[in-house]
Amino acid sequence: MRICVILEGCYPYVTGGVSSWMHQYIQAMPQHEFVVWAINADPSQNGRFRYTLPDNVVEVREVSLTGTPRETRRSRPLRFSEEELEALRALLECARPDWEELFYIFQEKGVAPVDFLASEYFVNILTEICREKYPYTAFSDYFHTVRSMLMPLLHVMCTEVPKADLYHTIATGYAGVLARLGSYKYDVPFLLTEHGIYTREREEEIIRAGWVLPDFKDLWIRFFYMLSSAAYDGATMVTSLFARASRIQTEIGADPAKCRAVANGIHFDRFSRIPERKPGGPVQIGAVLRIAPIKDVKTMLYAFAEVEQHLPQTRLFIAGPEDDPEYAEECRELVKQLKIRNAVFMGTIDVLKHMGDFDFTVLSSISEGQPLSVLESFAAGRPCVTTDVGCCKELIYGEENDTFGQAGYCVPPMQPHELARAMEDLCRNSARRLQMGRAARQRAEAFYRHEDMIKHYLETYDEVFRRWK
Repeated sequence: MRICVILEGCYPYVTGGVSSWMHQYIQAMPQHEFVVWAINADPSQNGRFRYTLPDNVVEVREVSLTGTPRETRRSRPLRFSEEELEALRALLECARPDWEELFYIFQEKGVAPVDFLASEYFVNILTEICREKYPYTAFSDYFHTVRSMLMPLLHVMCTEVPKADLYHTIATGYAGVLARLGSYKYDVPFLLTEHGIYTREREEEIIRAGWVLPDFKDLWIRFFYMLSSAAYDGATMVTSLFARASRIQTEIGADPAKCRAVANGIHFDRFSRIPERKPGGPVQIGAVLRIAPIKDVKTMLYAFAEVEQHLPQTRLFIAGPEDDPEYAEECRELVKQLKIRNAVFMGTIDVLKHMGDFDFTVLSSISEGQPLSVLESFAAGRPCVTTDVGCCKELIYGEENDTFGQAGYCVPPMQPHELARAMEDLCRNSARRLQMGRAARQRAEAFYRHEDMIKHYLETYDEVFRRWK
């Protein structure tokens, strides 16, 4: 089978998280061919892969959200039917457009984005909407907001579609639109798998964003909810990593009958062979993550500064790629400002090689799904201090029918004092640390093995085709 996996802003351009998951996922299915359809920010990223692609990756297609759009066709006047105009208006309103009608316009008819955005049709529709919904807003602000919002989406919808037997998108957003486009183009099913809830993450970003004019924050949020509806409505099945995420998907608009939870899995045997660290000597804390704002490394540093005041020999090792160099530099400056002595930025590491150096791990994210770094820590018998995001609470305390016990601490996000108290407790109490680490290892072995995850996805593929037929 030829499977097209669709990813936005991750594999194969960055390491860790979803990228690591995707790389191992493809390797675990050598019986299938994979096409990687990768969305990046701009053409300068094309070909700059951080992975050596597995042998069963038979094609890579790259599409950029910015860059040179399709050439204009001004010699041929634009003409739209009533159905097409209705779909375009719904698109501009960020409502629920007829996506198949839009795909016909920008794929089959070959309408170029710049031609539509410079047309009387666009201006007339926009003028009507502005009069109805934004009567006290400058039309120029509204015009440029909508144009900048739509250009990447229209550019994506015009891209050439790689052929596949099944499309598997690892998010909603632009990737979800591409999955639905592939399904439309070749009359095959598509599966949606969400690691985090993309729409909610974008909503949080927009609320905090300084670049979005206040009058249009709601419009930008509706835009991303519109993209999620394209994926939820068109997908044959929708999976998430845990039951609570499935409930959020249905709240946003996914059909509950389509939804399944398929837990992440790690190579348990590789990590379970790492021996326990013997008590005595300075406690060493590991933080395996991307150095990016969503991981909230700054809160971790504030918390560790407190810990270091009480336990000056404790060490913090921050391991992972610097996806956001500006943010990474701010973190280094914060270390200096807080006069932290024992925090080390390790860069990208071989986690399997270094996990044995840590007594426990910490994750201070403001958004997560089901973090692989926590599962790997568990498999190695290391408890974890996490923030209460994604399914971290379930990982730490267990779910129904899970009697293994507590595997660390889960604290509210962006609360450095709470984080510091939990970290300090594990630093001071080696017996509790070892007990929680053993519970963590048992939980990972029972519920989060990589081979079980792959088996469940292969079964999901079979169900997708049964439902499609």
